[in-house]
Order: sequence, then structure tokens, then C-alpha cells
Amino acid sequence: MIRLTVLGSCGTYPAPGRACSGYLLEAARDGGCTGRPVRVWVDTGGGTLSNLLRYTPPTELDAIWVSHLHVDHCSDLPLAWYTLRYGDFEPAGTRVPVFGPAGWADHVRGLVSTGTSSELEDSFEVHELADGERLRFGPLALTAVATVHSLETYGVRAEAGGRTIAYSADSGPCDGLGRLADAADLFVCEAAWAEQPSGAEPFHMTPAGAGRFADEAGAGRLVLTHLRPHDDPEAAVARARDAYGGDLDVAVEGNVYQLGGTP
Repeated sequence: MIRLTVLGSCGTYPAPGRACSGYLLEAARDGGCTGRPVRVWVDTGGGTLSNLLRYTPPTELDAIWVSHLHVDHCSDLPLAWYTLRYGDFEPAGTRVPVFGPAGWADHVRGLVSTGTSSELEDSFEVHELADGERLRFGPLALTAVATVHSLETYGVRAEAGGRTIAYSADSGPCDGLGRLADAADLFVCEAAWAEQPSGAEPFHMTPAGAGRFADEAGAGRLVLTHLRPHDDPEAAVARARDAYGGDLDVAVEGNVYQLGGTP
């Protein structure tokens, strides 16, 4: 079993009662569906920590993955540090591995300063990602894929039990998106721009573009995400449908996408 739960999906800023980008990725250990699964929190946008706590305490995370350092993808990371450091969770003193782009730790370090001797490394293990890097957490394999955005960004291709979930992070059209989506059972792709702005550098996707990449890659299912709060999800689906004939959805908090196992 491999499962993705949407913790937040708004692009740029949150809609009322909703959260920015964040997902809980889970895989069953030892091929079974009993016991605690492997859990990775992918992107920590504003509001996603509150939603994460509906499913798991942070001390039971195997890792945190931060695709890039735009605030709508990482603003809850300092709050996660505070939660691990001062929350009433067992086991106390848990350190969670955090994987992100170069310099992420320095970016966050000042935000967790308490005026005491507390350090970032009290609660986080610091790791930096590189294109093509492959990580393993029990049955779950994660591959970092660099995408084309306005700063260093890594999508993730997650594999377990012969199933694949791919997440674009933020990206314009690029070879990396093709690598991520290639024959993926589920491709979660950002579609922040309803249409490509004239003359703009393409560092976000449109629904139509996401549909083309999903179709060319042979993805089994496409989920559009990172729509801005004012965007019409039905219109986004219609634009993607012109290019992609498979299963199609829009990510909303609480949506669960499970491959294999018992729902």
C-alpha cells in the first residue's frame, strides 16, 4: 500500500478555512496493512501542520520533505520544530530527518530562535537534496527530481510495492516533469496558472500543460494541485481534459489517494 493524503493544496496563499501546499505520504511496512506505516510529510505550507495532526503526531514521521523555500511550501516548518521541541508527544526529544534544497536550514534557523540555547538540530536532522538522489525509508523509495522554478526546487517520485506516486512541486514545463510522471500510477501536478501569461518565464504549469505531461508520460491518474484560491476547479479540469483522457481530479484537503491495500 502507498497512500497520499492532501493536507493543503492552495497556491500562493490560503483560501478561507484551507491550507497551502502539503501532503502526507504513507507506505505499509513489510507489504502489510497493519501496524504503523512509513510516513513522510511532503511540503509544509501554512495550515498543513494542523491538518497533519489529524492523522499522526509529528514524532511518528519518518521524514519531512521540503520541495523549495517559497513561503507557501515551507512556512509551517518552523512551527513543526516548535511542536517537536515543546509539544507533549512521545517519545520526547524525537529528531526528524528533514530533506530540502541547499541552505534550507539557514533559512529556518533564525525563525526557531528562542533566545535560549535551543538549536535547529535539537529536533531536526539536516539533509540537503540533489537531483537524482534516492532515499529509502523501509519499503518507501523517494527520488528527488529537480524541476524548473524560480529557485531550487525538487519534485518527488515515491515508489512502494510496485506502485508510484509522483509530485511535481512547483515547476514550469521541463524534462524533470516527464521523469517524475513517467508511467506513474498517480501524478500530482501543480496548475497555478490558468493560462500561460504572455511573455512570462514558464515557472508554473497550467491545467492544459499538466494534462499534456500526464498523457505523454502515460500516467494512470492526474490530480491537479496548487490552484490559486480564486481559480475555478471545474474550469481547470476541463482545460486538462482536452489533453488527458484518464482519471482526473483536483486536490482538496482531506482527499486520500491509495494504491493497493485495503482502503
